[in-house]
Amino acid sequence: MVPFKVDLKNKVAVVTGGGGILCGAMAEALAECGAKVAILDLRQDAADKVAKAITDKGGVAIGVSANVLELASLQQAEKIVCDKFGPCDILINGAGGNHPKGTTSNEFLTKDDLAKVGTKDFVSFFDLDPEGIKFVFNLNFIGTLLPTQVFSRKMAEKGSGVIINVSSMNAFCPLTKIPAYSGAKAAVSNFTQWLAVHMSKLNIRVNAIAPGFFLTDQNRALLTKPDGSYTARADKILNMTPMGRFGKPEELIGTLLWLADDKGSGFVNGVVVPVDGAFSAYSGV
Repeated sequence: MVPFKVDLKNKVAVVTGGGGILCGAMAEALAECGAKVAILDLRQDAADKVAKAITDKGGVAIGVSANVLELASLQQAEKIVCDKFGPCDILINGAGGNHPKGTTSNEFLTKDDLAKVGTKDFVSFFDLDPEGIKFVFNLNFIGTLLPTQVFSRKMAEKGSGVIINVSSMNAFCPLTKIPAYSGAKAAVSNFTQWLAVHMSKLNIRVNAIAPGFFLTDQNRALLTKPDGSYTARADKILNMTPMGRFGKPEELIGTLLWLADDKGSGFVNGVVVPVDGAFSAYSGV
């Protein structure tokens, strides 16, 4: 259930990464408010699962396989969406993620670590794989830029549209161990501001949501043990989150709908909204 309704009837929404937990919840909320929703995901089965959940409730949705790093794949997806629903009115750039090759083993580099540089099963700053860094950066930043190029073209032609990017707390304050992901999400936030200015004369609003810490398929193994209890890293996150818990997917929906609705946020443009339980506001003391 959405926390409040906005009128998205006759709007076409495209959600990249829509087969995941957070963006799947976003897709369902947009559909509940009347939008026709195309769920784009690299995994066709994941996209179809979310689309089915929407149509089973009486909404209108399709699942579309698409790779946000391949222009031809996105162009084909855009054609499918246009043929089925019409041009995109609301684009949610939710595809992204991290990769072990862009992650260090330890939070801090110590003298003892220097002896481990180049050894098996240990990744220091000096061991970070440039290809892994590129993959993470591209998935998050290029994976936001390319879908925007493809799906905002018709927005520009008709002179209206809404683009909502998914940034992260890492963009405000980089987390230890994940320099590639932190840098990429900072780029997404910066791009959001740049694009809001660039598209402003065409009546296209561009904003971003910066989620704090939510349990998802991507981070569950990092934050929880097999028995469901929290890992040491999860405990550190919760200690730095004044509300003392992880967010729930549905707690992103109010911000999403506010930003998607021209009546509710028609003069809101170029902002990155934290939804983080005050994580970004807390100094630790």
